[in-house]
Amino acid sequence: MSEADQLWHDAFYKFAEVEKPQQLVQQLTQVCEAAGVRGNIIVAGEGVNGMLAGTAEQLEQVQVVFASDKRFADMLYKRTKAKKLPFNKLRIRERAEIVPLGIEGVDGRDTGVDVSPEQWRELIKEDDVVLIDNRNAFEYKLGHFEGALDPGVKQFRQFKDFVETHQDEWQGKRVAMYCTGGIRCEKTSAWMKSKGFTVYQLEGGILNYFAQIPDAEADFTGECFVFDWRVALDTKLEETDTTLHDLEDQGL
Repeated sequence: MSEADQLWHDAFYKFAEVEKPQQLVQQLTQVCEAAGVRGNIIVAGEGVNGMLAGTAEQLEQVQVVFASDKRFADMLYKRTKAKKLPFNKLRIRERAEIVPLGIEGVDGRDTGVDVSPEQWRELIKEDDVVLIDNRNAFEYKLGHFEGALDPGVKQFRQFKDFVETHQDEWQGKRVAMYCTGGIRCEKTSAWMKSKGFTVYQLEGGILNYFAQIPDAEADFTGECFVFDWRVALDTKLEETDTTLHDLEDQGL
């Protein structure tokens, strides 16, 4: 495959005020269809959350449009390789939340403390830190940071119940959370701050850690589940041989 034909996957999100979500849905639909990319984008009053795949040139056409909008000009993109298109179609739709925590009034812009991958490695070793995996149970079982707690949830909306169950025992401690790309932690940390927690979150999530830390396997055991046809990536951000059938066979 030539460099021009190489396929890439971009994951991105940004909490920002969107007064007319449906208007943005229509604009992005036109842009993405013209570019020829595939994937999913969710638009809500609180921002955008998306995953798109295509060639670098195709993805750049979409990024240019976001960059021209001051609400999303500084949005970060986590780019990984794809052996084939990991989506079969394009879906852009409006939802009540870009990530469904299920608690009204949470401002995802008022987040906890972002911790760089380099600083994260040291933070999670400290005695007064509670390390939490802010993903679903099957994602944790496939791979996680050593020493992390598994909330045991089947969907993100259940995470708040896990926090409320343990909040008394965590008093006086700092909470460090991580997820795949960072969005679940940003939404949760904003809510946890309002409950008096001191919250730290891995900047850019697991994918950014893998991208920035050459020996990520020293801290992270297993693979990282991704929500597309690739299924899972290793600590080098390479597609693994894990399939959905494998997850089913393991009861995940």
